[in-house]
Amino acid sequence: MTDFRRNILLVVFVTSLFLLWDAWNKHNGQPSLFGGPARPAATAASAPGGAASAGVPAATPATAQAPAGAVPQPAAPAAGEQVVVTTDLVKATFDSIGGQLVRLELLKYRDANHPDQNVVLMDRVAAREYVAQTGLITAAPGVALPTHLTPMTAAPGERTLAEGQNTLTLRFESAPVDGRKLVKTYTFKRGDYTVAVHHEFVNGGTAPVAPQLYLQLARDGNPPEGESKFYSTFTGPAMFTSASKYKKIDFKDIAKNDAGHDKSANDGWVAMVQHYFASAWIVNAEGQREFRTAKVGDNLYTIAMVLPLGEVAPGASKALDSQLFVGPQLETTLAELAPGLEYLKDYGWLMPLSKPLFWLLDKLNSAIGNWGWAIVALVVLLKIAFYWLNASAYKSMAKMRAINPRVMELRERYKDDQQKMQQEMMRIYREEKVNPLGGCLPIVVQMPFFIALYWVLLSSVEMRNAPWIGWITDLSAKDPWFILPILMTASSLLQVALGAKPPDPTQAKLMWFMPLAFAVMFFFFPAGLVLYWLTNNILSIAQQWYINKKLGVA
Repeated sequence: MTDFRRNILLVVFVTSLFLLWDAWNKHNGQPSLFGGPARPAATAASAPGGAASAGVPAATPATAQAPAGAVPQPAAPAAGEQVVVTTDLVKATFDSIGGQLVRLELLKYRDANHPDQNVVLMDRVAAREYVAQTGLITAAPGVALPTHLTPMTAAPGERTLAEGQNTLTLRFESAPVDGRKLVKTYTFKRGDYTVAVHHEFVNGGTAPVAPQLYLQLARDGNPPEGESKFYSTFTGPAMFTSASKYKKIDFKDIAKNDAGHDKSANDGWVAMVQHYFASAWIVNAEGQREFRTAKVGDNLYTIAMVLPLGEVAPGASKALDSQLFVGPQLETTLAELAPGLEYLKDYGWLMPLSKPLFWLLDKLNSAIGNWGWAIVALVVLLKIAFYWLNASAYKSMAKMRAINPRVMELRERYKDDQQKMQQEMMRIYREEKVNPLGGCLPIVVQMPFFIALYWVLLSSVEMRNAPWIGWITDLSAKDPWFILPILMTASSLLQVALGAKPPDPTQAKLMWFMPLAFAVMFFFFPAGLVLYWLTNNILSIAQQWYINKKLGVA
């Protein structure tokens, strides 16, 4: 049985190192051994306004299952007027060529890599490209319509949301294309990261036309600057339909034309996701729509939702309302915007546990007023909930520690007779009513809860720039003085000292080595995660010490 436990520990340790190696490979652009996304090597995106930024879904009938090709685009569209809109939350820059959103700065979030600057979520510069685009296409041959590369004129008006003002409107009108024009109206709201976007197509031509409106997000395949090498988060397109639910789409699958997502549905939305932040085009009204992904340039990818407007007679117009969300993945906000949008906050397969844990953490923060102390309080509540389960495990460990001298003596006496040694050890276990696995099973039962809490803390943008005490001014960043990781490592070693000493020397050395190996990761983990593990360790040590003392094996 001792050999069995030793093998389990070896498997856990080797698996952990293997997963770390796999995460390192993915960070450096190598393929994951589990089929996950490899991070594309950092290459410069196409220059602003270049052909790569001109990617557009193909014009196909609404019933088609895949695009037939790219709409012809000018090789180098001229730069348009830059229109800047400022609200209480964002500073948004639009290009009058197509009325594209080409830059968005989040005024309430500081850049973790450049603390003197705000987070710039969207941008179009030589080193990166991340923009929101819309336009019209049609399946009818020879019919030209305004696209996101058509020159547009911004209507005069206020560009800054004034005190006491709740909304701000920006209107673009395209130059007529064969008499047909597109009018885009962006409406910003105070305290809201969602922009209402009203599209109106006016058919000033001489023939009816059946246009399709595309809502598109284009992004380079590079991970966000400064991402940690010690844990992996998803960057790339995502979409949702009521049929297939939430789906993340890897850049490399788009490049291979093997994205494997729904091509059409009667509802749904499209998004671009990265750690803590996201953008999404949302049309909540039910209606037929297509979903398209494409690689449109060197390391540049698009995801689009295409909606038919129906036939528009000469002199008539058709309109469609949508929403563009660009901002932080605030859980309480996302769920209110659209069905399934809360999945942008990636909890992985443990979402059924993670969501109620975040709800409780949020309530604790509301009561305490500090996310750091809320983390401590949540771990305390979890330890209380699992107190008797942990007590059973620690009692088993304490009994194992008490009989350890007898086990060591047996191993020495029967070192040349493994079968006899195992028989005698089992006899001792029966006499002392000790289950060698009794210390493992209760811990295994509660591990999903602590792993779920790990993902809550890793994924919650609420931790960004959130202080705890003293030197911890940002729970989403690593401890600048490494005090928490040092304390966590020391507490892990103390746990080993309080536990039963394995009779096998190799296993005993491994028990001491594992905390030191894992400590390397924790020196670079966000402070909130380390605080969570440290609190859990301290409470576990206190409970284990109490039980050891009660049983006389302290």
